[in-house]
Amino acid sequence: MEKKYFYTEAMTVGYQGIPLIRDIQIHISQGEILTLIGPNGAGKSTILKSIAGQLKLLGGAVYLDNRELTKMSGSELAQKMAVVFTERIRSEMMTCEDVVATGRYPYTGKFGILSEADRKVVAEAMELVHMTELRDQDFMKISDGQRQRVMLARAICQEPEIILLDEPTSYLDVKYKLEFMTILQEMTRKKKLSVIMSLHELDLAERISDRILCVHGNYVEKFGPPEEIFVPGYIPHLFDMTVGSFEEGSGLMELEAPQGAPAVFVIAGAGTGRSIFRQLQRKGIPFAAGILYENDLDYPTAKALAVQVLSAEPFEAVSEEQILAARYWIDQCSEVICCRDSFGVWDQANARLLEYAKQCGKVNLIAQSSTERDRPKGM
Repeated sequence: MEKKYFYTEAMTVGYQGIPLIRDIQIHISQGEILTLIGPNGAGKSTILKSIAGQLKLLGGAVYLDNRELTKMSGSELAQKMAVVFTERIRSEMMTCEDVVATGRYPYTGKFGILSEADRKVVAEAMELVHMTELRDQDFMKISDGQRQRVMLARAICQEPEIILLDEPTSYLDVKYKLEFMTILQEMTRKKKLSVIMSLHELDLAERISDRILCVHGNYVEKFGPPEEIFVPGYIPHLFDMTVGSFEEGSGLMELEAPQGAPAVFVIAGAGTGRSIFRQLQRKGIPFAAGILYENDLDYPTAKALAVQVLSAEPFEAVSEEQILAARYWIDQCSEVICCRDSFGVWDQANARLLEYAKQCGKVNLIAQSSTERDRPKGM
């Protein structure tokens, strides 16, 4: 039987005695990552603050290593749980290193004097989030992204068993987002650190989480591994999406497709067409695409943005009927864009379509791999 390291029993959270979300039942094992997702204002931060003890529970209980959190002393809880939320901390006249060092206070006694061992932990935490060069700078004079890294280092410096993070990647660029997620993952593996966090980046949530909690309205709608959450149609439902699209298999988000009869037919495949699809979308030019295998890299984007997609099942030969259907759409369009400069054995149907388009005098671009070639008309 799976050991529950962290779990809740019928937890109810809210403000000023008014319940917001009732009967929250979640659990993770030691060394696992739990991510909260859902629309803005759904209550993700409220759940985190209630677990952290910043908000009083309106019902139920929270357990860590089979002990109820409310039964632990402040210092004991501080050694087990670290919190990184978005609220500003008071840090007048404090350097970044000073702020990180406050993470050692649960271990230093009432005088707050750091030992050499404490200072070593502080230095290692700063190095881990790549902020050693900031250690002597005024914490209030650095950027929001840099402050976020300092606060992450402070939490790591605390050497907790579980860490709570509310949108920890909000102010981080792509490089530091990936680096921080890598750090979290390494710490869960090597130190059995348990993580509970909220994220807006669904692609990151799907990739890093062991379990996901979906908050929808005033209740928890789903709880389970990513494979049970990122199923076709669920994420658009969770976020009440009315425009654009989200493709669960790839985490791909696209804006709304142009409307109207297709003016352009795109011959693509193997990821060569995505940039052209998006260029056409940005210009509001409706287009058709094909023939694409349904496991092709271009297929999710084409499916989201094209008026018409001619597709074939993976590893199946393209039929004459499918070729005729594609030729029909070429006839309806005033222009054909080919993103390929060669065709493999399984792509001979598209080679034939290109020849047909040339015979019709409609090809004015072979995109190949260059971004500087002639653009479609109107682009």
